[in-house]
Amino acid sequence: MTRKKLKQQLIVIGNGMAGIGCLEQILRHNHNFEVTVFGDETHVNYNRILLSSVLAGEKPVDDITLNPLAWYLEHKITLRLGIRVTSIDPTMRTISGDDGSVTSYDKLLIATGSKPFIPRIEGVEKDGVCAWRTLADTQWILNRTKPGTKAVVIGGGLLGLEAARGLQVQGCDVTIVHLRDRLMERQLDSTGGRYLRSKIEALGVKVLLEKSTAAILGNGHATGVRLTCGLELPADLIVVAAGISPNADLGKQAGLQVNRGIIVNDYLETSNPDIFAVGECTEHRGVCHGLVAPLLAQGKVLAATITGNRGATFEGAIPAAKLKIMGVDVFSAGSNEGGPGIETVKYEDESQGVYKRLFLDGGRLVGAILVGDSNDSHRYSEWLRTGANLSAKRRTLLFPDPIADNGDAAAMLSDADTVCGCLGVSKGQIIEAIHEKGVCTMAQLKECTRASTGCGSCGNLCMDILRAVAPNFEEETKKVLCKCVPFPQEQIKEMIRTQRMKSVQEVLDIYGNGIGCEVCKPALSYLVDVVNCGEHDEDRSTRFINDRVHANIQNDGTFSVIPRMRGGITTPDELRKIADVADKYKVPLVKVTGSQRIDLLGIKKEDLPKVWADLGMPSGQGYAKGVRMVKTCVGSTFCRFGTQDSIATGVELERRMENLFTPHKTKMAVVGCPRNCAEATVKDIGLVGQEGSWQVVVGGAAGKSVRKADLLITVSSTEEALAAAEVFFQYYRENANYLERTYDFVERHGIEKIRRDTVYAPDAIKEALLDRLTKSKNLSQDAWLERDNPINATQFVQIQPMEQPIMPPSPSYLRSSASAND
Repeated sequence: MTRKKLKQQLIVIGNGMAGIGCLEQILRHNHNFEVTVFGDETHVNYNRILLSSVLAGEKPVDDITLNPLAWYLEHKITLRLGIRVTSIDPTMRTISGDDGSVTSYDKLLIATGSKPFIPRIEGVEKDGVCAWRTLADTQWILNRTKPGTKAVVIGGGLLGLEAARGLQVQGCDVTIVHLRDRLMERQLDSTGGRYLRSKIEALGVKVLLEKSTAAILGNGHATGVRLTCGLELPADLIVVAAGISPNADLGKQAGLQVNRGIIVNDYLETSNPDIFAVGECTEHRGVCHGLVAPLLAQGKVLAATITGNRGATFEGAIPAAKLKIMGVDVFSAGSNEGGPGIETVKYEDESQGVYKRLFLDGGRLVGAILVGDSNDSHRYSEWLRTGANLSAKRRTLLFPDPIADNGDAAAMLSDADTVCGCLGVSKGQIIEAIHEKGVCTMAQLKECTRASTGCGSCGNLCMDILRAVAPNFEEETKKVLCKCVPFPQEQIKEMIRTQRMKSVQEVLDIYGNGIGCEVCKPALSYLVDVVNCGEHDEDRSTRFINDRVHANIQNDGTFSVIPRMRGGITTPDELRKIADVADKYKVPLVKVTGSQRIDLLGIKKEDLPKVWADLGMPSGQGYAKGVRMVKTCVGSTFCRFGTQDSIATGVELERRMENLFTPHKTKMAVVGCPRNCAEATVKDIGLVGQEGSWQVVVGGAAGKSVRKADLLITVSSTEEALAAAEVFFQYYRENANYLERTYDFVERHGIEKIRRDTVYAPDAIKEALLDRLTKSKNLSQDAWLERDNPINATQFVQIQPMEQPIMPPSPSYLRSSASAND
């Protein structure tokens, strides 16, 4: 009888990216372990790289989770969260937790990461001071932030800059205090630091260099900081991001060989044969690595070692850093200083904010600094890793010759070359996922390998590899507008602009089949309108039936009439007119809409002009792919909680945008306080009043799929809030696909790109957007004025039997279309 081999007990101390990354590799081997994971945080394993995105409100916590609870259950891993291991007994081979537990092990893996470095500052222990390192720290900071909060970030390195940007996006007034003469001094030279400072200050963050913090002010709770120079800065919140140090205390207590970190050899073995270590808590060949890619590389080596498959070794990694702030491209790797025998090749363009500098030793790249343009970072990383002789490429080091085929760049990589620097995913791993797991889409690749889930800059390269290797890969092509006009929307807009076409028929005659259909004609009508800022030849036959008669067709062929009531405000006189019209035309149903307006339903087509005349009110565009309404609460005018005048602001917002067509219907709201009674956070554009400021939010939805709007910007004045809303509104009009709601548009582009292109764009770009909006607005008019001069004789003639709406070719298109004679 064969005795079943008993499983060994493997304990992992640390539930972070390095420890669990190593455990994932162990599970790929033929192992004999029962695994228990201890984590002193209460959350499952998450992507620490993306904490800055959580702080900036760009990603919810769930989006950065790497291994959900189901993963631990699937692999029969015992997970003990919220327990800090306090000691290791290597003789008894046990560990003790702060919950009083004692657990035995056969093999022990220490992956305790690093801890924040806290400078010796008087009062640093006061409430309101936080070292930013974990998800709990991030949530604590978010709970303390609100628009107008004065925040000081101590430290101008990578973490400090990302913390400052996140706080600034949350509406805080942020100042960075940095001890050195430049930001990111470990990665950048003085020139690169100057360029970076300029970009950070352009975002609205104040930077104080060569300043040291002497004390935290306040009695119990922080109220500010005092610098050693005597300057005092008021602060409600102070974030310490002054660096990290290896969390090697457990290793030292266990008697392991420890210097700065737990010393490991090339196989990630410690001085005790039953104890291993991986990640930021380790020191390898005198270096403590802090980036994820080399730590995951350590995990692969350690997984082979601990499972008895000892083979490859960890050889170390060249230090590299990339700033994860959209619109502020910074990359640095290797040496950032000159010296004997070191040559430099550099390029500067102050007007574009671009600075590049390469460091060469004997024709080999030993360092690179990129500010303002980091597109070539992958190329430089590979040259640093391989030590290739670049003497023959001197002329193209900074600006390489264009590649005839984008796939050539992917083909030139070896299987060992790293594609995703954030998470250390090689080309070989991607190819393995394609062949063995059937990966053929970018989404599948991200899920399988996590490539491109960090900063995302390797996305195009990943796509090139998929395109070249995956047999079932479907080429991503830009969707053409219609078979009648077989070009993508962006290309059609450029055709209209460059050819100065002013009508739909011109586009159809030159680039289409000359006829068009119910799909492309409404889209072309919108594109001709928006490209020409309203200065075009209106062809009403190309519009949907709703737009042709300025009312919303119902299922029985009658129409819905909704007069405009700006901000939901009306008067007794208007109410009397509405009641009189309802009696006169025997309106079957009068309904208060969810948009704070009154809807008259069941009106005959031939009565529409007379109804509008009797009402004497402007069209509410309740039928159009255009500005529907601005919903408001009573705000500070009446409400005891109101902090801003939401009524006046909402009315003005509606006045600035009404009567304009948009890619899809656009709904807005303004609320006077964060209680959000008018539901601004589920509207296409929302203004949320705060004490002394406004939040401008975009891309919300309250339909079948509810989506909370993203924060675009926080501003101090009502005029700034209105201007920010206008800039986004025009940007959406010009860049969204036809029939694309703002919530899809925002998700497709990403809020950081939208911020960069709108509210944080150079003044000239913002002014150009507003100029085009103003031009379009000046040429727009109330559609109901057409009652006195119909576009054609049969525009308001009811054809018998009552006209029924034609169902659209797909749910993404409008409800109805009718013949050109309507």
